[in-house]
Amino acid sequence: QVQLVESGGGLVQAGGSLRLSCAASGTIFSINTMGWYRQAPGKQRELVAAITSGGSTNYGDSVKGRFTISRDNAKNTVYLQMNSLKPEDTAVYYCNVRGVLVAGPPATDFVSSGQGTQVTVSS
Repeated sequence: QVQLVESGGGLVQAGGSLRLSCAASGTIFSINTMGWYRQAPGKQRELVAAITSGGSTNYGDSVKGRFTISRDNAKNTVYLQMNSLKPEDTAVYYCNVRGVLVAGPPATDFVSSGQGTQVTVSS
């Protein structure tokens, strides 16, 4: 019922930049929180950044000051601008969206995650 299309991953040298995008579509009534998680080989999935419908943001400690999350509510799209990338940022990045489906009443909440996009930062 909810589809997420991620784009923007790739290979970049340390110090470089990448921009990730995630567009949500489907039977969506409203979207509350949009965000990005990442998982590196052998490590647990961790929060990178999240943004609410009101624009409040939350960042993981390791990316504060380097990454910026934003969203376009009209397009149901979330972006992650990643600057000053480090080799330790190498991971699969997953988009995560929470909201309410159109069908109802009663209102039905949803949580959807994307397939993931690989980000590789070379030293």
